[in-house]
Amino acid sequence: VLDASGKIVMPGLICSHTHLYAIFLRGMPIKTESISDLTQILKQIWWQVDEVLTKEDAYTSALFSCLEFIKTGTTTFADAFSAPNAITGVLDHIAQAVERSGIRGILSFEATERRTHAEGSRGVRENERFIMKVKKRRSRLVRGMFSVHASFTASDELLQYVRDLADRHKVPITIHVSEGFGDVYHNYEKFNKRTVERLSDIGFLGPDVVLAHCVRVNDSELSLIKNARAKVAHNPLSNMLNAVGIAPVAKMLSMEIPVGLGNDGYIFDGFENIRAAFLLHKIANLDPRVISPWEALEMATIKGAELYGLENELGSIEPGKLADLIIIDPAPSPTPVRAESVVRHILSTINGNNVETVVVGGKIVMRDKKVLTLDEKEVVDSCRKSAEKIWQKIGVIKSAKR
Repeated sequence: VLDASGKIVMPGLICSHTHLYAIFLRGMPIKTESISDLTQILKQIWWQVDEVLTKEDAYTSALFSCLEFIKTGTTTFADAFSAPNAITGVLDHIAQAVERSGIRGILSFEATERRTHAEGSRGVRENERFIMKVKKRRSRLVRGMFSVHASFTASDELLQYVRDLADRHKVPITIHVSEGFGDVYHNYEKFNKRTVERLSDIGFLGPDVVLAHCVRVNDSELSLIKNARAKVAHNPLSNMLNAVGIAPVAKMLSMEIPVGLGNDGYIFDGFENIRAAFLLHKIANLDPRVISPWEALEMATIKGAELYGLENELGSIEPGKLADLIIIDPAPSPTPVRAESVVRHILSTINGNNVETVVVGGKIVMRDKKVLTLDEKEVVDSCRKSAEKIWQKIGVIKSAKR
């Protein structure tokens, strides 16, 4: 029995888009003088890291990420992993960490042809292998999906291959779309089309497709997304960090395009992402009415579930749904916490530190701020050791003297 007297009980948060291995970027001493746009960020930071990752790194980063998700109230996340030199079997290592943590993960490997076509095919095969495996053993916590990095690192043939396999296995697809201008320019130069137009023309879009970012999309592309019943994973804090722009989320919502909230591997506290989405679009539109409190909260709960076809199982507390919920201690609050004020309290004063208890599928994974499924010190120590090796491999720190 859990005593939630005087507390806020709400659905566990859902992170619609993340990269667990981005944990290794935290605090990394990076020289940023020559990094002027997203393409340079990818080449000089992200791709430097993912090319040295091992399966053990995948496991340790997943464990730490799950620990942080638990402590800040996220019970389900969707991950796109990338490690071109550790593809086959890597999703098993991530799944092991997720199941050990006790929260839910929708896992995928980010197929990319940025180096070779063969590498892209291997990434797709890893997704298919994993999807078939988790379906066969009917994991309670882990699901699989397909992932493609972005249209500027994927041929039409690869995109259509993924589309066909997703239809066959009846699972979602996720892909980065027009996060920055690089994606837009690539498709204009090579296909004389905008990104979403290209995806639409090859039959890639559909209700099972989750488009991450969609920052640089125009009204015509939004209409294509709506008509295909595709969905969008919005990552406001990451978009700010990378200075790529502001996604037209207000217009998406007005068009009834489903929008969920992700962290893109940056800030794992879902409440910070909710608050960012709530505030960012008000200033972007110079309109305080844009993004209501309920819309902001729904993007991190029921809409996040809808993105992956799980709205009948997750995202709200209702009879018949899985018991994924969190208990929040709002104290000390200077004003009354009542049914009619709770959502605004969440948006104005609550963050992950207020999360007291986390329940997933009826099982308690954190109680009174103590994580019951993981040894925090062990998880932190192992992740830090992995990070140190990675930083040494890519040359941002020197190896320790023997």
